[in-house]
Amino acid sequence: MGAANFEKLQSLVDSLTDEQLHGAFNFEHRDRNVRDTLVHLHEWHLMFMRWHEVGMRGEKPDIPAKGYTWKTLPDLNKAIWQAYQDTPFDKAQELLKASFQQVRALIEQYSDEALFEKKRYPWTGSTSLGSYFVSATSSHYDWALKQIRKHKRTFGS
Repeated sequence: MGAANFEKLQSLVDSLTDEQLHGAFNFEHRDRNVRDTLVHLHEWHLMFMRWHEVGMRGEKPDIPAKGYTWKTLPDLNKAIWQAYQDTPFDKAQELLKASFQQVRALIEQYSDEALFEKKRYPWTGSTSLGSYFVSATSSHYDWALKQIRKHKRTFGS
């Protein structure tokens, strides 16, 4: 779940020139460069793992994060952006790869039935655990691919 899109993302990032990797996005967006996009994905991996840990203990996790609701998601994403502004690109890439491996290890613990049966885990409400995994991985990687491809096109590549 999400591994193929993650590999596409890694390939795209690997195909970028130094100028593209470190250059500012030439379009209006919360994330201003590739590093911002990568740390955003990393932080969402971490949030999902916190939800999972708390939820599987039988407690109610703070989803999406403590002090935020789905309606205040733009504020949360801005806080994530601000938190990583001093993170160098290489460190952002390391963090993302490491958190991806942790999320993959979690996913692999579950059968398809356990992942996609709705209401199986009280903390996921009326949806499935797999839906949470998809939103924190595959769907988010699709979003990142679009952002970075758009950025790459501004360089004529």
